[in-house]
Amino acid sequence: MIRAEQLTKRYGGRTVVQDLSFTVRPGSVTGFLGPNGAGKSTTLRMLLGLDAPTRGRATLAGRRYADHPAPLTQVGALLEARSLHPGRSARNHLTALALTHGIPRSRVDQVLDLAGLTEVADRRVKGFSLGMGQRLGIAAALLGDPAAVVLDEPVNGLDPEGVLWIRTLLKSLAAEGRTVLVSSHLMSEMALTADHLVVIGKGRLLADTTVTALVREAGGTTVKVVTPDAGRLRALLPTTARITADAPDTLHVTGLDAAEIGRTAAAHGLPLYELTPQTASLEQAFMDLTHDSVEYQGAEPQRAGHPGAAHQGAAHQGAAA
Repeated sequence: MIRAEQLTKRYGGRTVVQDLSFTVRPGSVTGFLGPNGAGKSTTLRMLLGLDAPTRGRATLAGRRYADHPAPLTQVGALLEARSLHPGRSARNHLTALALTHGIPRSRVDQVLDLAGLTEVADRRVKGFSLGMGQRLGIAAALLGDPAAVVLDEPVNGLDPEGVLWIRTLLKSLAAEGRTVLVSSHLMSEMALTADHLVVIGKGRLLADTTVTALVREAGGTTVKVVTPDAGRLRALLPTTARITADAPDTLHVTGLDAAEIGRTAAAHGLPLYELTPQTASLEQAFMDLTHDSVEYQGAEPQRAGHPGAAHQGAAHQGAAA
């Protein structure tokens, strides 16, 4: 089990993490999410004893990371896959780590095989691609057969086969009863891999919940409406609804159910070609939840040839401000 208790980290007058508490339990994959600058990397570094918290406490299996006599056998971590000696081979890199913890050499061969690196085990890592470096970092994290695994952006640089491999690996580790904490920016991958989510923004906890609950509560349900009178219908719907358009005849309405929209259209004689409820994606739910925590926000792209694009873009920016 991984536990953060009131973690706070300040650098001078700047607070990066503020009173952050959460628990990562064994038996499931927990996704650790947040926009850039949210404090994810700092939090992971505090969990692993690389940064000392200004206040609060981080424990792994009930102890601080530094208090474990053989930490690789308790927690396997990947924070920076390229932090390797370029002149060493993959095998030598793992062997050096194994010797510091009394791990048998046979385990080196096992994790090389698990990571798909057996054929390149004796090549110097300076010639490794980004994906190969990621695989080696994951192999190192699993070297001590740890009860907990902490991985930061593990699919970065992996090809589709590698992404499927890491997804299957994480699920199998959780199924074995291990504690798995994974940080990622890929919402589509987290939707397929994670069971539970911890979401932070500006160093504070925004959500500690399941994927299903976050999508339901933060993203809500959007109704796709196709009508030749989209402009008239949009003007008739309550201003409390959030309405976007990706085509002249198509609206996406959040905040109203399909029945309400249908009744409004029928009352004013507006034809409907489609009225389809669509559950929000994890990506949309995440964007909604973290909207006020994003460091930099770009303007909404204008659709070429759309007569109202410039006006809608300006209105969107004004609402965001």
